[in-house]
Amino acid sequence: MTASRDNPLPVFFAWVFALSVPFWLLSAATGWQLLPDLSVSALMTFCPAVAASILVYRERGHRGVTDLLRRSLDYARIRPATWFVAIFLLMPAAMVATRWLISASAAPSIPIVKMPLLFIALFVGALGEELGWSGYAVDRMQRQNSALPAAVVLGAIWAAWHIVPLLEAQRPAMWIAWWCLFTVATRVLIVWIYNNAGRSVVAAALYHAVGNVCTIGFARYYDPRVTGLIIAIAAAFVTLLWGPRTFTRFAHPRFSASSRRP
Repeated sequence: MTASRDNPLPVFFAWVFALSVPFWLLSAATGWQLLPDLSVSALMTFCPAVAASILVYRERGHRGVTDLLRRSLDYARIRPATWFVAIFLLMPAAMVATRWLISASAAPSIPIVKMPLLFIALFVGALGEELGWSGYAVDRMQRQNSALPAAVVLGAIWAAWHIVPLLEAQRPAMWIAWWCLFTVATRVLIVWIYNNAGRSVVAAALYHAVGNVCTIGFARYYDPRVTGLIIAIAAAFVTLLWGPRTFTRFAHPRFSASSRRP
């Protein structure tokens, strides 16, 4: 058995970055934007799903790819339903706290009537990411390490993957540094939700999409120096209360991170 089959994760991450390069080049060459402050490089959101599909096909053929893609409909795994509270309210609460702390304008960056369409578009994009990050990578990483190191490492890779688009958007270095803290802490929370909410990719994607709606639709409220610290404190609280090994101290055993369900 080859080294890549023994540990396919480096190959997965290499595929994600390689597949993203054309979108980075397209953005640099054209300057096209999908939304204000959202360049065409955002279409790289589907690269994790494509990379995971390539590797799953090598491992299990068409059936493996079908099983992976079916996880984009695994909302029935989200049990108990109280996890929807964390999914839908945690990030908005952080944004409200940020707005209060920085005294930001109350007006959203995108009209409220367009928010449902924005959420749908961002949820589809989030599924493109989470089929790879949560549906493929995180379970394999947690088999090798406990939940906290897996989440932090995956969060760091996730943040690094965004560096080129952020540079293309001419974000200052300090802004990017604080944004990376926010992103790593966000991944800790996503892994926490994923492990407790039945290992549901939809749960991870919903939280991901809600976070993107908050930071894009209410960009005037978002300051990574403040929001990043708030989310980092939330991630630290979760780690202390639920435990760093599995993030599931209070979870029902059938939904523990050690579950072997695909």
